[in-house]
Amino acid sequence: MKITETRIPDVLVFEPVVHGDQRGYFMETWRRSFFEERGLDVEFVQDNQSKSAQGTLRGLHYQVNRPQGKLIRAIAGEIFDVAVDLRRKSPTFRQWVGIFLTAENHRQLWVPPGFAHGFCVTSESAEIVYKCTEYYSPVDDRCLLWNDNSIGIEWPLGESQPLLSTKDRNAPLLQDAELFP
Repeated sequence: MKITETRIPDVLVFEPVVHGDQRGYFMETWRRSFFEERGLDVEFVQDNQSKSAQGTLRGLHYQVNRPQGKLIRAIAGEIFDVAVDLRRKSPTFRQWVGIFLTAENHRQLWVPPGFAHGFCVTSESAEIVYKCTEYYSPVDDRCLLWNDNSIGIEWPLGESQPLLSTKDRNAPLLQDAELFP
């Protein structure tokens, strides 16, 4: 497994070794030792899967009190996946990282606790699978406005407006959001 730091060192890109032949392929998508070797004590407690149509933008989501780390990968289609540092004492506070995850490139993005997560679908549709380090907690669920200028995410949407949930459309700006210490 190739593990690469992004410009926010806590956000990592995992690229598995794919063993393929005329029958198909095999790859290892997760191993605890990959995290342990980087000094991360991670225990996943929940797996989620979602399917979204082209132009859908989900996020920017996070949980306070019970923050989730997420390991995200696309199993069909393509997404632009984003992590935003919401840790006020972090040297990378307010900074974001975005990468394309596709069923073909097999990349995974590690979004640590203390970050908001979001993605937009750039293919006809996309399915993603993600592991979480904490259970979903509705009372701790929070959202940031996807196009907050103080964050400045460069979403690959062109001139089109994304398909948003009511929650995402009405999310607060960073300046009004509940954040991490």
